[in-house]
Amino acid sequence: MNNDLFLMACKVLGGIGIFLLGMRNLSEGLQTVAGNRLRKLIGAATPNRFMAIGVGTFVTCIIQSSTVCTVMTVGFVNAGLMGLRQAIGIIMGANIGTTLTGWMLAVSIDMYGLLLLGIAAFVYLFGKNEKVRYIAMVAMGIGMVFAGLWLMKDGFRPIRSNPEYLEWFTRFSATTYLGLMKCVLVGCIVTLVVQSSTATIGITMGLAATGVIPFETAAALVIGENLGTVFTAYLASIGGTTNARRAALAHIVFNIIGAIWITSVFNLFFLKTIVAVIGNDPNTVAIVNGEETYPFIMAAIAAVHTGYNILNTLLFLPFTRLFAASLEKLVKDKPAKMQPQHTKLSNLMLDSPMVAMEQARKEIIYMGKVDCDMFDMLKSILAAEEVDEDAVKKLFKKENKLDAMQTEITAFLTTLLSKQLPRSLSEEAQKQIRLADEFETISDYMTAQLKLYLRIRNADLKIPGVMRDELIELHSVVSEFFALVNRAYSEKNTLILTGADVKGETITQKIRGLRGGHVARLAEMPLDPLLSTTFPDMLVSYRRVKEHIVNIAEVMVGKGGYAGQLPQQNQTKEVTPQSAV
Repeated sequence: MNNDLFLMACKVLGGIGIFLLGMRNLSEGLQTVAGNRLRKLIGAATPNRFMAIGVGTFVTCIIQSSTVCTVMTVGFVNAGLMGLRQAIGIIMGANIGTTLTGWMLAVSIDMYGLLLLGIAAFVYLFGKNEKVRYIAMVAMGIGMVFAGLWLMKDGFRPIRSNPEYLEWFTRFSATTYLGLMKCVLVGCIVTLVVQSSTATIGITMGLAATGVIPFETAAALVIGENLGTVFTAYLASIGGTTNARRAALAHIVFNIIGAIWITSVFNLFFLKTIVAVIGNDPNTVAIVNGEETYPFIMAAIAAVHTGYNILNTLLFLPFTRLFAASLEKLVKDKPAKMQPQHTKLSNLMLDSPMVAMEQARKEIIYMGKVDCDMFDMLKSILAAEEVDEDAVKKLFKKENKLDAMQTEITAFLTTLLSKQLPRSLSEEAQKQIRLADEFETISDYMTAQLKLYLRIRNADLKIPGVMRDELIELHSVVSEFFALVNRAYSEKNTLILTGADVKGETITQKIRGLRGGHVARLAEMPLDPLLSTTFPDMLVSYRRVKEHIVNIAEVMVGKGGYAGQLPQQNQTKEVTPQSAV
C-alpha cells in the first residue's frame, strides 16, 4: 500500500510539475513569437466595451494566461496608459480567453504529448534560428501540458479501487447546495495556492476523467477555480494608483458576483444547459482496452468553464458604464501610499517582456523631450541680460528628474534581463539601459554649463557680447544636432541620421575654431581671469554633449556607426579642457 501511495504521489506531483512548466513555456514562447503585435492589440482597446472584450479574449488566447493579462491590465491602468472602462472590458475578455486551454485539454492526446515534447526539445536545444527555437518552445510547452495531464490521470486511476480514498472524495459532492459551496471553496483555495486556474482545471479534468469525481463535483470545482484567480489581481493593485485599485476590484467583483448567481442556478438550470449543449451525459462510462473511461466528461468540463464566463460577461455587458461609475464612487480618489515614482514603469509589465520593452522605450523618449526642454531653457538663460532665478531652478529640477528616471529605467530593465529572454530582446534591453544613461549624462553637462555661467554672474561679471553670441550660436548648433538624433530614435527612423557624422565633425571643428579665436582674443582684449578660463570650460561641456549625442546615434544603428559613417570618437572618459578642443 505504501509503495502504491508513493508511486501515485510521484505520478501526480510529477504530472502537475510538468503541466505547470509546460504552461509557462507555452505562455512565454507565444508572447515572444507574438512580438509587438501583443502591445498593439492591447493598445487597440478603446472604451468600446465590445472591442475591449475582444482584445482581452484574443490576448489571453495568445499568452495562455488570464492572470498575466489581468495583472498586465492593472499595470497599464496604474501607469495611466488605460482607462477603467477599457480595463473592465479586457478583464471580462481575459476570463473568456482563458477557457481555450480547457478545450485544448479536452482533445486529449495522452502519451503523444511526450512525442511532441521530445521532437520540440531537440529543435529548441539544437536549432540555430531564434524564431524557430521559440516556436519549438511553444510546441514543447503543448507537449508538456498533455504529457503532464496524461501522467496525472495515470496517477489518479488507483484511487478508484481504493475505498479509503474514494470515501474522502465523496465528502465533496455538489448534489446539495452546501456540498456545492464546499466544492467551490476547495477549488478557490487550491487555485490561490497554485496561482494558476488552468493547472487546477487540469487536475480537475484528470480526476474526472478517471472517475474519481463525478461531473457535478468537477463543474463546481471549476467555478471555484475561476474565482481563485482574483487574489493575484488584488496583490498587483497594492500600492498602486486609485484607478489600478478600481481595476483590481472590478476583477474581484466580476468573479464573485458571477460565482454567486451561477451557484444559485447551478443544478436547476446551468448544468442542464451544459449537458444539453454537449448532447451526451458527461458521466457516461465506456470500456476501452478493458478500462473504464468517461469520453464526454472533459469536453463537458471545458464547456462549463466557457459557458460560465460567457454568461457572466453577457450579464455584466449592459452595465459596464454603470459598473465603472460604481467603482469610482466606491474607491475614492485618494492618492495611494507609494514611493514617489518618476516613470510609468511597473514591475507588473515584466510578465510580458515585449510590452515592458516598449514602455521603457516610451520613457526614454520622454527623457529626450526633457533634454530638449533643457536645451531651450539654457539658451534663454544664456541670452538674458539678467539671471532668471525661476528658470534656473526649473532647469536643475529637470536634471534631478532625469536622474531619477534613469535609475528607475535601469532597475526595471535589469530586472527584465534577469528573466529568460530571446537574444534580440536582451540586446535591446541593454541598448535601452545605455540610452537612458546617455540622455541623463547630456542633462548633467547642461547643468554643468549652467553652473559655469552662474559662477561668472555670481562674481558680478558678464560675458562680453561677442563671446555670448558665440556661445549661443554653438548652443543652437548642438541643440539642433540633438533634436535630429532624438527624433530619429522616437520615430525609429535611422535614415534621419544620414549626414550625422558630418554634423558631429562640423561641431568639433567649430569648437576648435572658437577655442583658437578665444586665445587670439586674449592677446587683444584683456579679460578677467575667471572669464578667460571659464569660457574654454564651457566649450568643453558642449564638446562632451556632442560626443554623447554621437553615442546615442551609434547605439541606434549598432556599434561602429551606420554604414561605418559615424565618427569613432565617442569618448565617455574624462577629457581635460586642453585635449578636448
